[in-house]
Amino acid sequence: MKALRGSAVLRSATLTLQTATTAIAADNNRLRLFCGSANVPLSQEVARYLGMDLGPMIRKRFADGELYIQIQESIRGCDVYLIQPTCQPVNDHLMELLIMIDACRRASARQITAVIPYYGYARADRKTAGRESITAKLVANLITQAGADRVLAMDLHSAQIQGYFDIPCDHVYGSPVLIEYLASKNLSDIVVVSPDVGGVARARAFAKKLNDAPLAIIDKRRQAHNVAEVFNVIGDVEGKTAVLVDDMIDTGGTISEGAKLLREEGARQVYACATHAVFSPPASERLSTGLFEEVIVTNTIPVPEEHRFKHLTVLSVANLVGETIWRIHEDSSVSSMFR
Repeated sequence: MKALRGSAVLRSATLTLQTATTAIAADNNRLRLFCGSANVPLSQEVARYLGMDLGPMIRKRFADGELYIQIQESIRGCDVYLIQPTCQPVNDHLMELLIMIDACRRASARQITAVIPYYGYARADRKTAGRESITAKLVANLITQAGADRVLAMDLHSAQIQGYFDIPCDHVYGSPVLIEYLASKNLSDIVVVSPDVGGVARARAFAKKLNDAPLAIIDKRRQAHNVAEVFNVIGDVEGKTAVLVDDMIDTGGTISEGAKLLREEGARQVYACATHAVFSPPASERLSTGLFEEVIVTNTIPVPEEHRFKHLTVLSVANLVGETIWRIHEDSSVSSMFR
């Protein structure tokens, strides 16, 4: 009798294990990955990391410019991840993301996550003058109202944008990719430089992970949009390798003027690091004048050939994005990736 009872317990345990394994497999089969037109190469890399294919989708534009999206497979009850940075042309890519979200919602997806490697309109995050829009909040509202259940964003321009969403927002950083690359170069006498006072927290965190490198700050005054005037450097950069750290490079004015000042203050070498290569004209011309030993960015935004130059290095964040998607899907910790 005891042997029979033991066999029954073993069969029961085996069945429980098989049921659990089947449940895990079924849950993993619910994962679906789609991408918009903004950055297809990055999306393909993320799909390869996850060992899956991008979902089939029809995307076309009507004669009057209207966009049409149709998901080409059943996603009923699935956890759908939509990869779409809202980079140039910002309005087109944003609208495409909203239509993708709406299509998935109407197709009865269980959960929709908007994966936004670059969040456009992020710089309009507060009112600096009367009668201005806080467009970063407006975009968050649009994404939420379209039907997204969660947002995954990388290196938001300011931390408070996470709070603009009324749905969960996972905020990840491109700095591990940049730091790993810099560490491989074995640079000596590094000083991490913030291009303005607003970026001090970002630069301090970067410096801490880069073997507790010292920190310097550039005192900058912004006279108008995309126009900055540099005044002086706070900190010692003479004879050192200066690493300018920012979340994005747009026209390249701020970071180029900063590099000039660092050279005047005696910096031996100047590197620039940024997650987002917005590269609006005349960024490429400014960055390729010989001020920098190297300009290091990531592929959250695709960099076309005409904007590339000799000292530009583009690193991939695909593995980082893919790992974050997998952890969200598996209900694992995302923040532990950055400790």
